[in-house]
Amino acid sequence: MKKIAVVGAGISGLSMANYLEKHNFDYHIYERRKKEDLAGHGFLLPQEGIELLSHIVDPDLLFRHGNFLKKYIQYSHTGKILAEKDLNNVFVISRQSLIRILGQNIAPEKITYEKTLALSADGKGSLTEPDGTAIDFDIAIISDGSRSRIRKEMFKDEKMKMVQENEVVNIIQNEEIAARIENNFMKFHHEKGGLTFGILKISADTILWYSQFDNEKYKISEECSVGNLKKYMAEIFEEWHPLVSSIIRESSYENVHLWHVYELEELNPFYKDNIVFIGDAAHPLIPFTSQGVTSALKDSFILTKYLVEEENSFSAFRKYEAERRPEIDIHIKNGRTLLEQFLLPLDQHSQNILPISYK
Repeated sequence: MKKIAVVGAGISGLSMANYLEKHNFDYHIYERRKKEDLAGHGFLLPQEGIELLSHIVDPDLLFRHGNFLKKYIQYSHTGKILAEKDLNNVFVISRQSLIRILGQNIAPEKITYEKTLALSADGKGSLTEPDGTAIDFDIAIISDGSRSRIRKEMFKDEKMKMVQENEVVNIIQNEEIAARIENNFMKFHHEKGGLTFGILKISADTILWYSQFDNEKYKISEECSVGNLKKYMAEIFEEWHPLVSSIIRESSYENVHLWHVYELEELNPFYKDNIVFIGDAAHPLIPFTSQGVTSALKDSFILTKYLVEEENSFSAFRKYEAERRPEIDIHIKNGRTLLEQFLLPLDQHSQNILPISYK
């Protein structure tokens, strides 16, 4: 049986490992971060994402750690309801919870943390440790994120560009504030565009919140300290609805995630030689799509299906890319459309208010 190296232990890497485990593949995961590097943010999962997860995790366990949302409600920054739309089986869960659920099925000896791999200098599809030691594998599945180091080494001509949007994502545990929020996806918009605040209730005491900034109007450095970021957020959202300002004021910023968003000008091939890419490493999606996790889960599911069916791994890679790329192209197009709308004043927004890309 082929040995498989999985690079990256985020959602895409762990979901891939779960599918490989289900089909009895020989694999090992390599993750450059520490095991408990669980920054406080979370995900939206539409129906398809839930179905894909149900193949590898207990749905009842999943549902105990998140929440189904009833409606998407769009507000002005002062709290006036602008539009609302019913949601069909859209689920919210924290990244920490989903990582732990996916990790339960992976034996400790099958994952190595604090291990950074690189493409070998010979360019022949080999991976090495920092000291040059070669990794023993037949197939490598790369899931090391939107700014994948291995992808950049392999496709040296790729062009990454910064998207005109940054995000601050955080989680607050506050039963009093959570009690004031129904099970809806609430999103507040500044009337001039380019600034939003989203609120999603995960449980009776836990709220996922995020803010999106036009990074040409609002400058946040990657080196911004936690204290300065909280102060900046409080100033920016001071005149917003009291729910928004209270969440910012009461939140701890210990695990806040500041996301400078990048995308590829053109997608690379999803594979080369014996190396194949999944999730954001294959196709970075800007966050307006709300499809990052579901796309990673689908990549893992489809790639595993062809690895099982095809004797030749290159045939499996080819069929995987042929099936996945058309849908990814749709999400990229939809994401760019949603970004353009985000930058516009509210009175120029289209009637399509739902911040989720569907194929």
